[in-house]
Amino acid sequence: MNNTIALITGASRGIGAATAKMLASPNVLIIVNYLTNQQAANNVVDEIVARGGRASALQADVSNEHGIKVLFDYIDQLDGTFTQLVNNAGTLFTQSSIENMTAERINKVLTTNVTGYFLCCREAVKRMSTKHGGNGGAIVNVSSAAARLGAPHEYIDYAASKGAIDTLTTGLSLEVADAGIRVNSVRPGLIYTDIHAQGGEPNRVDRLSPNLPMKRGGQVDEIAHAICWLLSEKASYCTGSHLDLAGGR
Repeated sequence: MNNTIALITGASRGIGAATAKMLASPNVLIIVNYLTNQQAANNVVDEIVARGGRASALQADVSNEHGIKVLFDYIDQLDGTFTQLVNNAGTLFTQSSIENMTAERINKVLTTNVTGYFLCCREAVKRMSTKHGGNGGAIVNVSSAAARLGAPHEYIDYAASKGAIDTLTTGLSLEVADAGIRVNSVRPGLIYTDIHAQGGEPNRVDRLSPNLPMKRGGQVDEIAHAICWLLSEKASYCTGSHLDLAGGR
């Protein structure tokens, strides 16, 4: 790849940060999107540069159209061809059954986890599609095993949002297959990230991992490897796929 641009949303921590660092290359400019933690995003950029790569941190709220416009306006000003998008930014709230879920909570989860992905995909297709003068590209949506499992008594709103992402991945992959764009998703299971603390149970992976067939939680690098493969030419005949990374669950 020569002078290409990759955007990773929610890339200051966890799976997003691991993916950004793994993609490091002199020929790829990685846009490390973050919402609030500028220092963490800058640390990711510094590590990419230390590995011989190129990166830039950019604050933008991808739960709203204005934030997404900021991201893509910035990309349009860069020297290079936009060819890779990883939709990774997401949110959840503390564990709850549906009786205690407010409309505000549900709307926030769906806006961030669904609408944000849709709008980033829309802007990516406008720039990647060979029908619009682009060079093609690859999109990877970070879904979740919760889309299959439902997350009862914990996060069914989050699980439903990820189910929507699976459908987005399937439909969009068919819509743009003849425009040079591949669209796939990964569905992580119990992974050691701080999203569990955000949900109110920092040790959730340790509690549940003994019940997994593989008897352990996953690491962010294991997910990042899969994302990088789906973005690469090694996955050139792969589109519309949902790659489960859940320890057999």
